[in-house]
Amino acid sequence: MPELPEAEAARKRIADGALNRTIEDFRLGEVSHMDLPSESERQRLIGTQFTRTHRHGKYIFVGSKSGPWLHIHLGMSGSVRVLEEGADLPDYVRLSVLFEGGRGLHFRDPRKFGRIARVEDAEDFVAEKGLGPDALRIGDNAFAEAIGRTKGAVKSALLSQKKLAGVGNLWADEALFRTGIDPETRACDLSAERIGKLHGAVQDILKAVVETDATYSKLPGDWLIHNREAGRDCPRCSGTIAKKTVGGRTSYHCLTHQEAA
Repeated sequence: MPELPEAEAARKRIADGALNRTIEDFRLGEVSHMDLPSESERQRLIGTQFTRTHRHGKYIFVGSKSGPWLHIHLGMSGSVRVLEEGADLPDYVRLSVLFEGGRGLHFRDPRKFGRIARVEDAEDFVAEKGLGPDALRIGDNAFAEAIGRTKGAVKSALLSQKKLAGVGNLWADEALFRTGIDPETRACDLSAERIGKLHGAVQDILKAVVETDATYSKLPGDWLIHNREAGRDCPRCSGTIAKKTVGGRTSYHCLTHQEAA
C-alpha cells in the first residue's frame, strides 16, 4: 500500500512536470464507484493552472496559492504519471488532466480505492480530517507527546494518522525493527531515550525511502523490508523473523533483538 514515500514521489512528479500549464480538458477512464471530482468541479478548473504542490502524510495536493486544490489519495494501488501527448498510457488510468501543449497528468489505480477531490484549501482539509503532524516534519517534543503518552501498543500508535500522518505498516515495522522494540510494547512504557531513538529511526527511514523515489530494491539489504517472511533469518542478529497481529495489523519482527520496554 502506498505510504508517505510513495506520496512524496508522486508529489515530486507532479511538481516537476505538471505545474504552470493551462488545463485544457479532463478525460475519464472506467470510474464506477470511484470518488472523483464532478463534471462541474472539473469544468471550473479548465483554463486555470496548477502552480504549487503540497503533501501532508499520505495526502497529496496540487493547486494554486488562492485555490482551489485537487486532493489526491493513492489508496491501495494508485500512482500518478506525467506524460507527453502520444506516449503509451498505462492500464487502469482513471482520470487524466490534459494541458495545453499536449502534456497530461494521469491518475492510475487498478483497484479503484484511491480518490481525488476538489478542495478549497489544503490546510483546512488537513485540519478537518484531524490529521496529526507530518511524519517527516514533526519535532522531538511533539513526537514524544503524540506517541510516548499512548497507553496502547507502540505499533498502533505509529499507525494512527491522527497522531502521526504518513507512517504505514511497512515503515512502522521497519522503525521498530531498527530500534529493537517489540511492536506490542505499550508506548507509554518506553523510556524517553527509546522514544527519541524511535523518532530518529522513523525520520531516517522515511528520508532514505524518499531519496530512492520509493524504489525498495535500492534500500540496504539488512532492512526488514527485504526479509518480511516468518521463519527468515534476521539480517541484524542471530534471531528469526516472526509475524503476529497487533491492533488488527500484521506485524513482522525479530524474536531476539526486539524487546519489550
